[in-house]
Amino acid sequence: MGRVVRSGAGRRRVQSAVIGLAAAMAVTSAVLGGALLVASQAPFDDAFAAQRGAHLTVQFDGTRDAAAQTATAPGVTAAAGPFPTASLTPEFDGRSLAPMTVVGRTGPGGAVDDVTLTQGQWTTGPGEIVLSADGEIAVPPGNSVRFPELPGAPTLTVVGLARSISHTADAWVPPELLPVAHFQMLYRFSAAATAEQVDADRAAVAAKAPGAVRGAQSWLTVRQAAVRATALFVPFLTAFGVLGLVMSVLVVGNVVAGAVGAGTRRIGVLKALGFTPGQVVRAYIGQALIPAGVGIVLGVAAGNALAVPVLHETQEAYEVAGLAVPLWVDAVVAAGALAVVALTAWASAWRAGRLRTVDALAVGHTPPAGRGRWAARLASRSALPQPVGLGLARPFSRPARALAMFAAAGFGATAVTFAIGLSSSLLAVQTARDHDITDVSVGAPVPEPGARPTEDRPVTDPAAVAAAIAAQPGTRASYGVAHGAATVAGVTGSAPVTSFTGDASWGGYELTAGRWLSGPGEAVVPTAFLTATGTHVGDPVTLYVQGEAVTVRLVGEVFDTRHDGMTVYTALPKLRPDTFYVSLRPGTDLAAYVAALNPALRGLGVTADAAPPAGGSGQIAVLSALTAFLSLLLVAVAGLGVLNGVVLDTRERVRDLGICKALGMTPRQTLTMVLASAGVAGLAGGLAGVPAGTALHAAILPAMGRAAGVTLPPSAFTVYGPGELVLLALGGLVIAFLGALLPAGWAARTRTATALRTE
Repeated sequence: MGRVVRSGAGRRRVQSAVIGLAAAMAVTSAVLGGALLVASQAPFDDAFAAQRGAHLTVQFDGTRDAAAQTATAPGVTAAAGPFPTASLTPEFDGRSLAPMTVVGRTGPGGAVDDVTLTQGQWTTGPGEIVLSADGEIAVPPGNSVRFPELPGAPTLTVVGLARSISHTADAWVPPELLPVAHFQMLYRFSAAATAEQVDADRAAVAAKAPGAVRGAQSWLTVRQAAVRATALFVPFLTAFGVLGLVMSVLVVGNVVAGAVGAGTRRIGVLKALGFTPGQVVRAYIGQALIPAGVGIVLGVAAGNALAVPVLHETQEAYEVAGLAVPLWVDAVVAAGALAVVALTAWASAWRAGRLRTVDALAVGHTPPAGRGRWAARLASRSALPQPVGLGLARPFSRPARALAMFAAAGFGATAVTFAIGLSSSLLAVQTARDHDITDVSVGAPVPEPGARPTEDRPVTDPAAVAAAIAAQPGTRASYGVAHGAATVAGVTGSAPVTSFTGDASWGGYELTAGRWLSGPGEAVVPTAFLTATGTHVGDPVTLYVQGEAVTVRLVGEVFDTRHDGMTVYTALPKLRPDTFYVSLRPGTDLAAYVAALNPALRGLGVTADAAPPAGGSGQIAVLSALTAFLSLLLVAVAGLGVLNGVVLDTRERVRDLGICKALGMTPRQTLTMVLASAGVAGLAGGLAGVPAGTALHAAILPAMGRAAGVTLPPSAFTVYGPGELVLLALGGLVIAFLGALLPAGWAARTRTATALRTE
């Protein structure tokens, strides 16, 4: 039995390579997708369980008792608080820092949100503070920060750094330091696995204290932000994994079925020598499992290697050393792939076991008489050259084999269509992600090399700068930008604020819902902000900027991934612009414009420079590279699938080729005939693969956006043009020709006498 299996696999090197590559492709995608899904979420889930993280963090106005009574709300299994809380802007080294959420707690432990100290100790007196290790304010322990908004403007010493898995605060102080105007409650619920369940829990808490809820933060929002970097990869890797798995099934089935059909006489000989039907079936299964096993090993290794750069960001975020693919993921994927190959091979080899010995010895390679005759007659009556007509008619004499080649070319075209669409979408996302992409920027002078960088500082006279820009010939449009920070009730940390002077709708800000802001009192925000605050377009939101409450109405949703998607874009007159962006009229010389504008800006403390080019994204670069790699693998499998079918066909009809050569067919005509026979399946596969690829793109892209917690811009979906679709439809034909080229060359080079002597 072993000798039969090894000899069979050794004789069919092409078919073995096809099976191995198909298995490697499927396993690589499956291991990578499974590893990212498990390894990206496991660190957060483990830490959340260990720290008894808060499913819901709620901020209340009113009295301590009103907040405390919500601990008995339906579904609450544990609660902590109420803790006094305040939004404060600290000062360090004589300069103001970003606003922060400060909570008064006597200790790090509790029934909910067991805060972990990473450095130093907890506060022991009123003059101390513990900062969040994940916060924006990086002040090492031993230094002091001043809080001018607190009574007496105290200066507090940083005594430790701590990490809250629920992100409930940016800093913790003794409770007596804070005013008792606002309180924070932390909850764990019996059901909080979905957004709908968390919304129901929030409603139950709010019902216990009507009108007192100031804001809330769901653990799902924190979790999504934590796993966003790797979760983005899962949908498209799943798509490639499914494509690879289906391709593996088709390839293995086609190879084994072709081996059974081409080796019918060999099966008869084996049975005549005493092989039982079960042994024959197992022999063919073994011939498929050997190359599949090699491919699975290579696929597991490739999946583990490709997971390393993608998991790097998650490893740094949780300070986990050596984050890698779990062994059970490798084992499950490998076992599943072997089972699929074995089952597919068994289904195809089952016919070999049922063949009677006499019938197997008597059956030849030629297809049954009459099959495909109508196609041959139709081709002979056409004006096509005879080699082309013979080639086009050939698939109809072996419809099952032609169907397998059609499927291979179709899946290859699907992969190419999906990959090109995904790459174009990622490029569109990158373009939409880069804001303020203009011709000229006007702001503080760029420091000399080696000098200490300056912070964004307001322009002394914005009106004069705007007037100088408007008066400069060649100016098409301009707007000013001011940067600040704000806190939002219920959300830990500060939200960056970008305030505009003028119309900035042309500056690369792509909306996904609503409209652009028209003036003060309105704002547009990214998807992540809406999710974190539980708001929608049309809702009012209160921002706390420089110690003052500012209420704005959300009029639009903008695509933005910077600062975790928490930036608020609005128009606040109290924030003076620090930079102006200018768009030039068509035909205006950029260098000449900048040289002419700078003298007009002299004395205003600003200079004009050509705007820097848009930056890239490492995550998008990794996605594009993975897409190209997996697509090439799938196209290679598709080409080898076609090659396998053409090899079987040319070997089966080698005597027919000899007769054609004896009647005067030249090598070039033989090559044309073989390529034409594969072209039918390739063209049909391309025509079917393009709509399948576009449908896959339309399904996977929104899933990637949901995994990343963003609504993708419309430009990411409209990436296929009519001409591009026509070229992609011809991709199946190209795959078929490339796959058929080697066996076609062999058929063209075969000598007439050799072909006629072949059994």
